[in-house]
Amino acid sequence: MVQRRIPKIADLAPLMRFKTPELNAKKRRLESAHTIYDLRDIAKKRTPKAAFDYTDGAAEAELSLGRARQAFEDIEFNPSILRDVSTVSTGWDVLGAPVAQPFGIAPTGFTRMMQTEGEIAGAHVAARAGIPFSLSTMGTTSIEDVKAANPHGRNWFQLYMWKDRDRSMALVDRAAKAGYDTLLVTVDVPVAGARLRDRRNGFSIPPALTIGTVINALPRPEWWINFLTTEPLAFASLDRSSGTVADLIDTMFDPTVTFEDLAWIKAQWPGKIVVKGVQSLADAQTLADLGVDGIILSNHGGRQLDRAPIPFHLLPQVVREVGSEYEVHLDTGIMSGADIVASVALGARFTLIGRAYLYGLMAGGEAGVDRAVQILSEQVSRTMRLLGVTSLEELEPGHVTQLARLGRISQPVAASVSV
Repeated sequence: MVQRRIPKIADLAPLMRFKTPELNAKKRRLESAHTIYDLRDIAKKRTPKAAFDYTDGAAEAELSLGRARQAFEDIEFNPSILRDVSTVSTGWDVLGAPVAQPFGIAPTGFTRMMQTEGEIAGAHVAARAGIPFSLSTMGTTSIEDVKAANPHGRNWFQLYMWKDRDRSMALVDRAAKAGYDTLLVTVDVPVAGARLRDRRNGFSIPPALTIGTVINALPRPEWWINFLTTEPLAFASLDRSSGTVADLIDTMFDPTVTFEDLAWIKAQWPGKIVVKGVQSLADAQTLADLGVDGIILSNHGGRQLDRAPIPFHLLPQVVREVGSEYEVHLDTGIMSGADIVASVALGARFTLIGRAYLYGLMAGGEAGVDRAVQILSEQVSRTMRLLGVTSLEELEPGHVTQLARLGRISQPVAASVSV
């Protein structure tokens, strides 16, 4: 028989440790987020559908984005045990200068539409975290204002080549004069991808007020108050011009850009130059031979060519092709620190987060971006410890097994490229 007794107050006291309620609603909801997916859920509740879908969506059936995320889920880690992992180092040199984490903030367009603090929030957080911040040509904060927000940190500028080459290079010149240390040249946008969520939402800049958007805005008053009481949304690098998305894309993208144009851009940029949007072994090797400082394996977050190659799957092959000393970076599909650690183990020198950063921004402005970076940083450190490594240098391909889900019936034939 179980012997029972009346509990004593002294026995109950240690169990009655009630947490002081957090009265700050923003802090309370951000503290409840333990993953990037948690931040995404918060962001979806707080952001109008058109703005959220612009961030969350991809091209056509969104297969490329889904496959990229699935690729990270389809890995098996191979840990070592009985290692002293009481301290770990998550930083090293990237493009000739130190970073505190193996990830940085990717260039994103229309950023102040997601949340009014926009690029300034990202630049502030990057400065505190010791990671690079990348400003898009289609950003909504000027080159100079981002530099002022991150005066001592690393700022990178992402370039889309316009049909008007002089105006494009004027932006490059402004970035150089402002002290940006790296130019990211995006090469996977000869034309805009078919982003069907945006078409269905009637996406425009500035957002159009329709019956649908008004109804969708009713439970999200804070977003609209911020939008209507701050500086009108415009592209800061485009002389603060605004217009429809189609108009801006028609102006922005030049479908005639070639390797010769890239060499011309490289000759005019004084800092490091990295090419973003590489999706084949042949192009990776051509760019390495051309002398650019690094490449970013990326399918533009699945927002351009649907069914494009999965960057994480390409990574080991590209590293073997160009050599481990050449800097290969990676984006698309990253939603956790474990994704970042797996990328480094397979040869990536650096990774970029786009959606993960924007989910944090939409969830809580600068504090939300802080939370996103904190979540990823903690996951990177914990994953390294559980693998039995104390530095990024110790990560190696043997730590990761890529499990097969999509088998190839045929292999692509590499096309030769003459430069």
